[in-house]
Amino acid sequence: MTETIDGGKLLHEVEQFHRRFNVFPHDDAYAAVALWDAHAHLLDAFDSTPRLAFLSPEPGSGKSRALEIVETLVPQPMVAVNASAAALFRAVSSGEGRPTILFDEIDTVFGPKAGENEELRGFLNAGHRRTGVTYRCIGDGGQQSVVAFPSYCGVAVAGIGTLPDTILTRSIVIRMRRRARNEHVEPFRARLHEREGNELRDRLAQWAEQVHGQITEAWPAMPEGVTDRPADVWEPLLAVADAAGGDWPQRARAACLTLVRAAQDTDKHSLGIRLLTDLRDHVLIGVDKLPTIAILDRLNALEDAPWADLDGKPLDNRRLARLLGEYMTGDNEPVRSRNIRTAGGVLKGFHAADLADAWARYCSPPPQEAATAATPLHPSSEPVDL
Repeated sequence: MTETIDGGKLLHEVEQFHRRFNVFPHDDAYAAVALWDAHAHLLDAFDSTPRLAFLSPEPGSGKSRALEIVETLVPQPMVAVNASAAALFRAVSSGEGRPTILFDEIDTVFGPKAGENEELRGFLNAGHRRTGVTYRCIGDGGQQSVVAFPSYCGVAVAGIGTLPDTILTRSIVIRMRRRARNEHVEPFRARLHEREGNELRDRLAQWAEQVHGQITEAWPAMPEGVTDRPADVWEPLLAVADAAGGDWPQRARAACLTLVRAAQDTDKHSLGIRLLTDLRDHVLIGVDKLPTIAILDRLNALEDAPWADLDGKPLDNRRLARLLGEYMTGDNEPVRSRNIRTAGGVLKGFHAADLADAWARYCSPPPQEAATAATPLHPSSEPVDL
């Protein structure tokens, strides 16, 4: 008779195994990583799989060690430093069992000196969905045919800096940092500790067989406010938590809220969304319009913002207009500068009303306490049609 495994207890053991060797930024990160380890054994039960990304601003932050521990816990780990996209999609579609791809030093692939690597980016994006495939021409000369290679697989990465937006938004991001002097971990010895991790891996696989049917039919409830792409990312992990029971359903949803909010606060997603957010929270506070020159002055003066140094020069009116022109007003017209009458004459500028629809659609909720309100240039300023 097959042993019935307590999923909640097993996940706690997996979490404790990580805690022995890794210092994550908070408890929710341990819960998220343990759930991701378990979900890797259940990919066929889900429509999609989130990427797990250990990222940090500096070397020596424990990213590679975190990936090493994950390697001992997931099915068929494939360490893929400098692997080509062709090698990866052939490994996934080989029929010898789906690997879990572990990509260390991902910054060498997508960093500023690495080029675009569109083929690998396409593979990682396509493999997020169970229906994802990579198309390639196979054959010689005029006898070539198009073949669809399955790309769906679990992927965990580690690197310095960030990732392309299309991968970042499909990821559960753990922001690693160097250990403080009072933070201690147990040295990882592969010959000794791999065996312990592999024993947990085998029990995770056995538990996955027990709950596969239950999870396939599961539609986990999302925490309030988690929708769209973040919901797709977290659905598999919440399904695992619900199947495990115990305190995991609550812990998983707490981790979901913590990491989703952290992503909204720290990940730029795009330069356009960062611009919209800064205009709402720091520039157009207490005013309904501002001339472009005043907007640029305030944006370029913001600390911890990119505007004063975009490719070696500050944001100018041409680039501001181009970035905002990608978004639409509530009347479905591109956001454009308009004439604003000031004490010094008529100047081109932007109106808060034209940005309101984009703010509502693209920006995370505003902070509870807004920045100090700016003083309007002129209390009777009105648009002027020229």
